[in-house]
Amino acid sequence: MKGDSFRNRRNGFETMDGEQSGGSKRKNPTGKIVGIVAVILIFAVLALNSTYEIKEQEQAVLITLGQAQAVSEPGLHFKIPFIQQVRKVNTTIQGFAIGYNSESNEVDEDESLMITSDFNFIDVDFYVEYRYSDPVKALYASRDPLAILRNISQSCIRTVIGSYPVDDVLTTGKNEIQASIKEMILGRLEEQDIGIQLVNITIQDSEPPTIEVMEAFKAVETAKQGKETALNNANKYRNEQLPSAQAKADGIIKDAEAQKTERINEATAQVARFNSMYQEYIKNPTVTRQRMFYEAMEDVLPDLKVIIESPSGNMQTIYPLESFTGTQETEDSTNPEETPQGPAQNRASVPPNDTDEIPVD
Repeated sequence: MKGDSFRNRRNGFETMDGEQSGGSKRKNPTGKIVGIVAVILIFAVLALNSTYEIKEQEQAVLITLGQAQAVSEPGLHFKIPFIQQVRKVNTTIQGFAIGYNSESNEVDEDESLMITSDFNFIDVDFYVEYRYSDPVKALYASRDPLAILRNISQSCIRTVIGSYPVDDVLTTGKNEIQASIKEMILGRLEEQDIGIQLVNITIQDSEPPTIEVMEAFKAVETAKQGKETALNNANKYRNEQLPSAQAKADGIIKDAEAQKTERINEATAQVARFNSMYQEYIKNPTVTRQRMFYEAMEDVLPDLKVIIESPSGNMQTIYPLESFTGTQETEDSTNPEETPQGPAQNRASVPPNDTDEIPVD
């Protein structure tokens, strides 16, 4: 039987038990295909794992057996598969909000509620912009550099806000507050050296925490605007009045200078006249003195009659000279009995003096 079975299998006949006769079994090619596919997959994985790409706004950290190295040039780079690892860092400017949720725009009172130097409560919202400056330090100098930046920012914000009054925080002091906070955060980040850089921090909004306080602040702001309006109107009126007042002042100054010049010229002329009179006085003192006396009496007593009495007792009216003025004294003609020794106010007596004596015929 065994010989027949062997013969049948050799001739290609099938035996009674279902075996195929004639030659040995054919080998299955599936194993070779699986092996080839496995080799191809292994090479593909190695090829894909040996390259990496860096974009324009990225930096990479190449880690070789625990040693980190920064790679900043964009483009395609190679690495050793399964030995070197790559971690990428986004270096674009990013930001986060403090005091509110940037997605839902809801207020976070735990972060926004602060107290000012004059013990007023206020809600202040900030937006912080940052970028990663050193990818190696950003990945390995701290576990969460972004959380550290947020904590530093909140601490600096509360410190600076607490040193300003509420009016400055609400209105005029925002730029100064932002600059102070930024400077303080930069100093703290430089001390920490965690590979993250502050780009900018801005105040998004500042308002009182309650409606009543908000209304009071609005009233104060309205009053301040009214004050500014009044000041502007006053400055406008001042600018309108100053030119005319300046012109009047210039006119007064010029008139005063003209009067000054006139007075100086007049005084100079009087000095010259006095000097000339003095020269004449030196030549003949008696006559000059008497003439000056008569002229002075003419100015002081224009309506009185001057009677000159000589030492011998003779009297004669010599001033005013009625013959030159064309008037006649009616009192002399109507009252011939009136003597020159009449009323005292109508006579001027000249004491006897050798130099002042005037002879009377």
